[in-house]
Amino acid sequence: MTRWLCLLLLAYGLPARADLWGFVDAAGVAHFASSRLDARFNPVLGGPLTQRVPGKTDAGTALLTWLDIAPEVKAVQPWVREAAEKHGVDAELLKAVIAVESGYQKGAVSPRGALGLMQITPDTASRYASPADAARLIEPRINIHTGARMLADLIRRFGRIDAALAAWNAGEGAVRRAGNRVPDIDETQAHVHLVLELYWALLQQGQPARAQRLTLHP
Repeated sequence: MTRWLCLLLLAYGLPARADLWGFVDAAGVAHFASSRLDARFNPVLGGPLTQRVPGKTDAGTALLTWLDIAPEVKAVQPWVREAAEKHGVDAELLKAVIAVESGYQKGAVSPRGALGLMQITPDTASRYASPADAARLIEPRINIHTGARMLADLIRRFGRIDAALAAWNAGEGAVRRAGNRVPDIDETQAHVHLVLELYWALLQQGQPARAQRLTLHP
């Protein structure tokens, strides 16, 4: 589990595993339940039930406040909005991915060689960036555009935000082997949960009408 993933688990008060099932439908509505209500629901986390509502802004308030005021976050928001508009991905989703992947550390380099804000690997850059841009992947604007292009492609191909995020974390092969669903990998399930929770919290904070598109099932 990455360092930032661990920090976010702590910030949201989540254990490494929780009982949560969900899916995102074609209209972009996220559905969450504490049990599998039908075949569309996939495990986001599995284990002891935690009575928490994904997307509630009273969880991780300090993190949301930091995302509002941190200079390093504000510095890249024009590029986040630009990439969101160009590639058809919600700016809030990009913002959540960056927070989970790098904590907005633009110079971040992972042990696997993933670079920058969105932790883009050289292999990913070879698919989603021009050779000139791939050579400058650490630069925030190029990194964000490359990541947004990849995320948009994964969402189109898998048809679901949760599966796309799982493919981002664990690889497309792992998601295909799981039937185009979130695979049973602890780190991947935690990653998907954290990004989705932060994504919906950001929607609630900035776009109340859209935030109501989160459906909780008893």
